[in-house]
Amino acid sequence: MKRVLLITYYWPPSGGITVLRMLKFAKYLRETGWEPVIFTAEGAHYPTVDPTNERDVPEGVEVIRHPIWEPYALYKKFMGKSADENVNNVFYTDDADGGWKHKAAVWVRSNFFIPDARATWIKGSVKRLTSYLADHPVDAIISDGPPHTNTRIATLVSRATETPWLADFQDPWTQVDYYQLLNLTSWGRKKHERQEQEAFAQASRTTTVSSSWKRDLEAIGAKNVAVIPYGYDPEDFADLKRTGHKKFTLTHLGIMGYDRNPVNLFKAIALLKKELPGFAEDVELRLFGQLDYRVKENILAEGIGEQTNFAGNVVRAEALQQQVDSHLLLLLLNQQDNAKGRIPGKLFEYLAARRPILNFGGTDSDVAGILTATDSGSTFAYDASPEAIARMLKTAYQDFKSSKERPMNGEVIKPYSHPVLVKKLGGLLDEMVG
Repeated sequence: MKRVLLITYYWPPSGGITVLRMLKFAKYLRETGWEPVIFTAEGAHYPTVDPTNERDVPEGVEVIRHPIWEPYALYKKFMGKSADENVNNVFYTDDADGGWKHKAAVWVRSNFFIPDARATWIKGSVKRLTSYLADHPVDAIISDGPPHTNTRIATLVSRATETPWLADFQDPWTQVDYYQLLNLTSWGRKKHERQEQEAFAQASRTTTVSSSWKRDLEAIGAKNVAVIPYGYDPEDFADLKRTGHKKFTLTHLGIMGYDRNPVNLFKAIALLKKELPGFAEDVELRLFGQLDYRVKENILAEGIGEQTNFAGNVVRAEALQQQVDSHLLLLLLNQQDNAKGRIPGKLFEYLAARRPILNFGGTDSDVAGILTATDSGSTFAYDASPEAIARMLKTAYQDFKSSKERPMNGEVIKPYSHPVLVKKLGGLLDEMVG
């Protein structure tokens, strides 16, 4: 069996959606004739921890952990935050305006931690891996990014060892939505761009998650780009039983940042609360994960605080059960220039849960296309009228009251299952080393 080195910052016990891409790759690679070897961080500052992800780690797989130092503890001390507070998503969410301290910290992060806050992990990792590969060679390398520290490590290791490398871009590098929020000097910007171009030049193959992002990457120099969506694992849903909620439940899981704030949805719920008898008592908006403070402010301003459950973080098993039990699943795309190609990983889990999806974002986005093709939900622009959104919610609510369920075709989502997608990945690796 051929060996492939997976370079990834996120690995169990990490929780959240980001860890799943490389974890599911590793889980199914053996079925394609490739034995994974994992290189990951020791002592990482994960946003969430979920020990249940350990069950997907292939039995007997080799995991190499290398120590990492991250600046988050210094940032929290500088900002006066508690030691256990999650600050990884500082570009998406915040409790309030951080003032000059936050701006100063962003400037330091932007210009001294390139490509990202894990940059201090690069030098030691490259040394460790080049030494390891001298005695334990592999046939190929896969890296995922972000963090693009992984991408940089893979660039240098592939160059030093002449090992074929597949660079996976879960999110772009200089094209990612928060790149514009970095307070970069001209020197810092040039270093980002130079390292990105070096990665494009060194990689034998490149993969990303959507057709739009494939075109975006090719436009700035990436070559041999293929699309492998996030996908879903059928085994995650095999034993889940739908128990349902007594209330008409709208559920969102994940980060709800400043640019994923569906204000008109809150207005629509407020409209129905006033106009539709019984709706106020029957509806519940469940929000799992990290929220920007402005989201909560808007919810309270619309008078739907009593209808909202700020549920916080949950382990993955509970998140999957919540998806299956909810009556409407909420999907929010970033309101950014590259959002057309953003396909959140949870879309595919929503599809696997076989529940209707309410998506906010561009009606010409890749997500909207998938929802149309699979007949799985509706897409509204963020500036769609509250009245139009309310009409859709009213229909869904009436279906709930009458216990009516719209049948969903499970066959149309099978191409997005991890066994199918990893088979494609294995084929790319075979072509790359052949």
